[in-house]
Amino acid sequence: MKMFTTFIAASFVMIGSQMAFADQPAVEQYTYGSHLDIAKVIHMEAIPDNICAVVPVQMTYMDHQGQEHVMQYSVMGNGCTNS
Repeated sequence: MKMFTTFIAASFVMIGSQMAFADQPAVEQYTYGSHLDIAKVIHMEAIPDNICAVVPVQMTYMDHQGQEHVMQYSVMGNGCTNS
């Protein structure tokens, strides 16, 4: 019976976590030529200072219809030095 109770509790936790993520927009991959309808930038990840390579970062923005989007794109890290 204890195993069944644990299973039921775990099921509710999983359902709750799925419902919490249901409101989050899917991450879109930026490609050259992507049409971006950006009315307001909500959040931009910082470009890493300790990496000298191309890294993925994300930007969360609102479009002109009020829909929230998450765009992932590639940038060069700021860890490169010209010595």
